[in-house]
Amino acid sequence: MKIGVLALQGAFAEHEKALTALDAEVKEIRQLRDFDDSFDGIIIPGGESTVMGKLLRELGLFEPVSEYIKKGGYCFGTCAGLILLAQEVSNDDRKNFCTLPVRVKRNAYGRQLGSFSCKEDFAGKEITQVFIRAPYIEKVLDDECEVLSQHEGFITAVRYKNQLAAAFHPELTEDRTVHQYFLDMISGK
Repeated sequence: MKIGVLALQGAFAEHEKALTALDAEVKEIRQLRDFDDSFDGIIIPGGESTVMGKLLRELGLFEPVSEYIKKGGYCFGTCAGLILLAQEVSNDDRKNFCTLPVRVKRNAYGRQLGSFSCKEDFAGKEITQVFIRAPYIEKVLDDECEVLSQHEGFITAVRYKNQLAAAFHPELTEDRTVHQYFLDMISGK
């Protein structure tokens, strides 16, 4: 299985390491010529959502990635990736992919100093979750959007059709549960 990792900014190298540990082939997407749909899924990593949105547009990647997701291509967004996928962002007027029917709050857990990790359930398995200037999901906007994880009453991971999104950074731990979940989504398990 080959996974494209958006490698413009943020924690892309850590996602690549997690995928490699699960024997998936990785393809970095840095410019338009790298995006040729020759992969089984794409990861939009954590980082700075404003910068990533700007780079996606400047490099001509925004429309191809958007169309890929809208046509049913598998996509996994973490932290900033969740913000880019969200249909609504309560504290930011910028519009990005808007393919995930959720309302997100940016930097919901505070600034960098408010970063933390905790143990929470993800799709029935307890894992360590790392939150860095993380958003959370204020509201799910479609009944088909499945809540996979919560922290202190706020939604932190969802699955909607071909999309998986998490407010936390599973790539920053050695636990590969979330990445395996994404690969299993693609393979239909």
